[in-house]
Amino acid sequence: MRTATTRPRAIPTLYLAFELGNTEWVLGMTTGMDQPPLRRPIPARALAALEAELGRAKAHFGLPATVPICSCYEAGRDGFWLHRYLVSRGVANRIVDSSSIEVNRRRRRTKTDRLDVIKLVTMLLRAEAGEAKVWSVVNVPSSVEEDRRQVHRELLFARRDRGRHPNRMKGLLAGQGVPLAKLREFPTHLRTARRWDGTPLPPLLSARLMREWDTVQAYTMRIRALKRERRALLRVTDDPAIARVRQLNQLRGMGIDSAWLYVMEFFAWRQFRNRRQVGGLAGLTDTHYQSGDMQHEQGISKAGNRWVRALAINTAWAWLRFQPKSQLARWYQTKFGKGSSRVRKIGIVALARKLLIALWRYLDQGLLPEGAVLRG
Repeated sequence: MRTATTRPRAIPTLYLAFELGNTEWVLGMTTGMDQPPLRRPIPARALAALEAELGRAKAHFGLPATVPICSCYEAGRDGFWLHRYLVSRGVANRIVDSSSIEVNRRRRRTKTDRLDVIKLVTMLLRAEAGEAKVWSVVNVPSSVEEDRRQVHRELLFARRDRGRHPNRMKGLLAGQGVPLAKLREFPTHLRTARRWDGTPLPPLLSARLMREWDTVQAYTMRIRALKRERRALLRVTDDPAIARVRQLNQLRGMGIDSAWLYVMEFFAWRQFRNRRQVGGLAGLTDTHYQSGDMQHEQGISKAGNRWVRALAINTAWAWLRFQPKSQLARWYQTKFGKGSSRVRKIGIVALARKLLIALWRYLDQGLLPEGAVLRG
């Protein structure tokens, strides 16, 4: 006689999704697909209100106080602090890549915070049920790994902002018919500049230009201070990430800016299992499109870290100049070197992907790219 088998009862779990705003958070909570989500707004960053709402939700669904909680929220301005708080109190949290969340493809679709949080909690249930590829989960760095990014990111933004002010100054002068040949000579140039009729620049414009010049000087001093701080870290720090920067900087054609950004943004805190993950995280993988008889390539995905992707392209061009006898440079010249400018630009993306994988193997396994030369 066959005995009936009973399926084990699933452990009750509270599923929680956050819709994070600047002034208000919306919580979506449920216990399963058969339970309509409970929606509760709270003030943004109010952790006491969050704990209170979790307690009310447990009572609403008849759950014990020690019930496990599984949560998620979209990656955005709030960063990782909420994730660290939730993990510290035993919540299994996931940070979701916003671009990986499926949306309705209609031309006009309804979108509200209420619908977004219900969508998130529904996708969380699907992911917990074992459905593959529901979304992409962000890899959360540690506090130390996140703090390493501050120096080079501040330097990137300072350089970007400094470049805007000289362009604005040149534009203002061009509006008066006065060219600016050398930026360093600006104070003298401002005193001696004359308009088309021989008159000096208007006083209010001159005052504005001097304020712009003071801002340029301030950014210049800030950039120099950041470079001194970075040099000091390279000299005295025993951090393994800094050691990787030194190792990468030994390659001819690899400057300190490139080595620092590669390591701190890419190689220092990610564990890659294969070359596909390296190319995928940089957004340098191809995207094939096939539907019925239609089939074509859409180019690279441009997903992942945009700074590393842009740097990889620039590094590939520099690699051709400083490492011409390397295997990668010879491969590029054989396959793309004699083509048109469009073909060479397409080829440089392929070289950037290959070079990025070679740099990963160099840092991870100590394998020097074939034919590459180290600094003397």
